[in-house]
Amino acid sequence: MPKSTTVKNQQLPNVRRSVCPLACSLDALGDRWTLLVIRDLMFGRSRFKDFMASPEGIPTNILSERLQHLAHYELVMQIPAADGSKRLAYQLTAKGAALRPVLEALRDWGLAWEPGTQALLTAN
Repeated sequence: MPKSTTVKNQQLPNVRRSVCPLACSLDALGDRWTLLVIRDLMFGRSRFKDFMASPEGIPTNILSERLQHLAHYELVMQIPAADGSKRLAYQLTAKGAALRPVLEALRDWGLAWEPGTQALLTAN
């Protein structure tokens, strides 16, 4: 179970609201940005500026909160940037990478049922 963490004066839960696995999954993933950040990590993006370049235009304050949220749920971890700079990068944990089939299923559903959608990139 995730530990309690404070994000911008908001206490993230350290107890589950129920034992329902769907409710618990939605606590970790159920907002409009989180799965898009995970998608970008699967596409090889790892730095804050990389996430900012995504076409959805996530605001910087929300991106910061989502990355902290994902770290809280142990879906991502911070790592040193590959270029040796002092900035940090992010990478999926095994728990985060296990979401690949979920994202692929959502992609396939969108392609089948949402007119005008297209898969622009292929995840690594």
